[in-house]
Amino acid sequence: MSSVNVTGDSALPPAAGYRGRFAPSPTGPLHPGSMLAAFGSWLLARHAGGQWLVRIEDVDGPREVAGAAAAQLATLAAFGLHPDEPVHYQSRRHALYRAAVGQLLQQGKAFHCHCSRADLAGQQGIHRHCVARPPRPQPAIRLRVADGSEVAFDDGLQGRFAQAVDRDVGDFVLLRADGCWAYQLAVVVDDAGQGISDVVRGADLLDSTPRQILLQRALGLPTPRYLHLPLLLDAQGGKLSKSLAAQPVDAADPLPTLRWLWRALGQPAAALEGTVTLPELLERAVAAFQPQRLRRESIKADGTPFP
Repeated sequence: MSSVNVTGDSALPPAAGYRGRFAPSPTGPLHPGSMLAAFGSWLLARHAGGQWLVRIEDVDGPREVAGAAAAQLATLAAFGLHPDEPVHYQSRRHALYRAAVGQLLQQGKAFHCHCSRADLAGQQGIHRHCVARPPRPQPAIRLRVADGSEVAFDDGLQGRFAQAVDRDVGDFVLLRADGCWAYQLAVVVDDAGQGISDVVRGADLLDSTPRQILLQRALGLPTPRYLHLPLLLDAQGGKLSKSLAAQPVDAADPLPTLRWLWRALGQPAAALEGTVTLPELLERAVAAFQPQRLRRESIKADGTPFP
């Protein structure tokens, strides 16, 4: 059986050159951690002379905050980060996810599963065979992960990363029992559908990448290059996005935040000195950006000045 058509548009031309993206979930306003990923991905795309896209990952209805997507897009615009194509919304792409799962089910690469988290507690949450009794009214759908499924890849910043997906993750969910599409499926289908050549995102998603590569192989889809940027941490060393310290960025005054993010990405502060307008700052940033200076380590966003 041929691989699934994930574009949803037969007139869409094949991707050429660098195509990056920023894909926030509409669960709240953009904070410095999410803006670090946005600005970093934008800079890498512009440095490569490529395209930068925005996708709203809004398939998890229970977690979505009303108005958050519009607010996020408004913040990106206020920071001068404009996508090169119309914004994609995952909530409008359900048919493509159904087609992908249908292909996997037909090929025996996915299966219906009635196991709950409680059922899998004795296996540390890792599914290797179904243990549920009795069946649930609406089962989940999982990818069948073969024994010995180790995936390794070379991250553009973090280096070599390998994961034994069968032992560390197990058969992972594609469609949840509550009817929501799982992140792993939606992101794989959409990255292929948008012709994304380079995925730049936070290092908290590094260990999701082997699952996505395994799923790309199962669907016959290309694997993009990956680069995982450092995380911003609070004063206690926790992920900033999960902290009360994760205040929204100030869209009314973006220049101080952009200068801070520029330094957080390991770039020389002097390159942006004297800039007083947003277009001037962004133009200078693109001209002065040095990917080899990107920081690998997580950063404490506690007000400590950068060297």
